[in-house]
Amino acid sequence: MRTIPGMTVIVPSDDVEAKAAVRAAIEMEGPVYLRFGRAAVPVINDRPDYKFEIGKGVLLKEGKDVTIIASGITVSSALEAAEMLAADGISAEVINIHTIKPLDEALVLASAKKTGKVVTAEEHTVIGGLGSAVCDCLSEKCPTPVLRIGMQDTFGESGTANELVQKYGLDGNGIYAKVKDFVK
Repeated sequence: MRTIPGMTVIVPSDDVEAKAAVRAAIEMEGPVYLRFGRAAVPVINDRPDYKFEIGKGVLLKEGKDVTIIASGITVSSALEAAEMLAADGISAEVINIHTIKPLDEALVLASAKKTGKVVTAEEHTVIGGLGSAVCDCLSEKCPTPVLRIGMQDTFGESGTANELVQKYGLDGNGIYAKVKDFVK
């Protein structure tokens, strides 16, 4: 969907963000693609100061060693992985990018410059989605090592959402293991 001219692509991380995204989509002009996960996820955005804005990512956790940029259901997994990484002495910054297009390049660039390594996590193929958008931005403006976590070049499968999240390493443990290996 990112390749369609003028298309806005939104992938909410929880029900609070989903409701806000639908309201924002109704109010904007032009085509909007909203992508929702099937699995129930923890509520992340229930803070009184939370404000959804198309094209603006949300810094959820500051860090200095690696940036984890996540969308949709992987946001809660990224936060879980960051806690596990902290126990190993790895400080992970976590960013919720609910809008894949337009991408919040300023936030991506600032974090990449700070940490020097970026990991993307998405419940989508790594081709054409969040990982590709982040790589496009960084390759042009701030070359940075990037690890894309998601479905590799493969067809999807049937199964429960939780089984598939585990199979593709999109749960907290899977993201933790991949980020820890990447940071070494």
